[in-house]
Amino acid sequence: MNFAGVRRGPRNLRIRFDADALTHYGGAILVHEFLQRIGLRAQLWRHVRFSQRNNRYRISETLLAILYPIILGMERLEASEPLKHNGVFQYLTGLPGYPDPTSLRRFLRRFAEAGRAGLLRVHDRYQQAMLAPLRPQPIVDLDASVLTVYGRQQKSAVGYNPRKRGRPSYLAVLCFEGHTRDALEGALHPGNAHVLPVIRPMIERALPKLPRSKPLRMRADAAFYDGDFIHWLEARRVHYVIPARVTTPIKYRLGGLRYGRVRRDVWAAEFRYQPMGWDQARRFVVIRRPVPEEPSAQLHLFQMKGYVYQVLVTSMPWTPWRIWQFYNDRSHAELVIRELKAAYALDKIPMHEFASNEAFFQLVLLAYNLLGWFKRLCAPPSLQRATLQRLRRQLFLAPAQLVRPQGRPVLRLARAYPFPELFREALRQIHRLKSPLPNQV
Repeated sequence: MNFAGVRRGPRNLRIRFDADALTHYGGAILVHEFLQRIGLRAQLWRHVRFSQRNNRYRISETLLAILYPIILGMERLEASEPLKHNGVFQYLTGLPGYPDPTSLRRFLRRFAEAGRAGLLRVHDRYQQAMLAPLRPQPIVDLDASVLTVYGRQQKSAVGYNPRKRGRPSYLAVLCFEGHTRDALEGALHPGNAHVLPVIRPMIERALPKLPRSKPLRMRADAAFYDGDFIHWLEARRVHYVIPARVTTPIKYRLGGLRYGRVRRDVWAAEFRYQPMGWDQARRFVVIRRPVPEEPSAQLHLFQMKGYVYQVLVTSMPWTPWRIWQFYNDRSHAELVIRELKAAYALDKIPMHEFASNEAFFQLVLLAYNLLGWFKRLCAPPSLQRATLQRLRRQLFLAPAQLVRPQGRPVLRLARAYPFPELFREALRQIHRLKSPLPNQV
């Protein structure tokens, strides 16, 4: 073979470790400027206070030191170690140095005991302000997810775990706003907990954050199919759509209903039924479709004589087709949970103590909402529905150099950086932004 035309790698290459003022996180300046414009550091300083042994870092600074690795994709606290030696990152984010992972763990323990309530107050204030301009009728999506643990974390327990059967886990219960996909509420529980006893106080905390000019609508998965819970929703004038468990009495009804075609290969029917133990009959909507030839996630639905059936209980007066469409939009909540696990390290349980893990869980939800607000308020149109991985790739993980010509700091991004216009547009939008919490103390 003739290798004459094949290029060779560099020869006699020298490697030196003396480049100054370089960082892989040049786009962190966008996050810092955004957090400054909305006044997050000042709000944390005012409302999250407790005694500290080490006063080198303020509480607000240490909280930001935990939030930044979540935003930048460092899945565990130990992975933030390089930031301790990255002076440019510290300069761009206004941090006076960077704590080591051991210090962050000790801080989480103290924060879980004394600072969590203050953080939730700050988060609630921002949520109310960000959701106030919401014009469509609010939608609350309820969901739950199993977080498998790989140790002996406090309060982890063996419960329903479809992927890792028999392994201990935590149960994350979450509420989202259906239009904006903001995380309204979230809580961490032992893996053998059930969602029904814990969801009512979560909804009570979530409702005041939403504009209530119109009736509230709610979508939930089958774990929330319960007569007492539905009665509780109706008492609060909350309209709902929830999948029903296809019990034997419901199965007998499916074959005798009169179905009307609403779309190609989709038939619909409805009936009224009072399940055992319920206080009264409710409206049930049935969607029937042919069994698909290819396997899909929908095959867990009830099948009979070549059809799959989906049964929904609802208080809404809409047509069965519209109710089914409305419920199917709840899949966004499942996509958000998948992103929370894949990109925000939701399932990377960092501590042994349950209280510390729950506090970290709340910080993950805050980081998720902060990025959602960043996209809504400051991102270019092409990035307003982007995943966090895409935001990192196009904006945040930008190699840069900090130089000081004539004593003025200049952040120089690489000439080959492929998204300069997106970066400039995001920065322009940030500089136009006003704090959503003016003059609040």
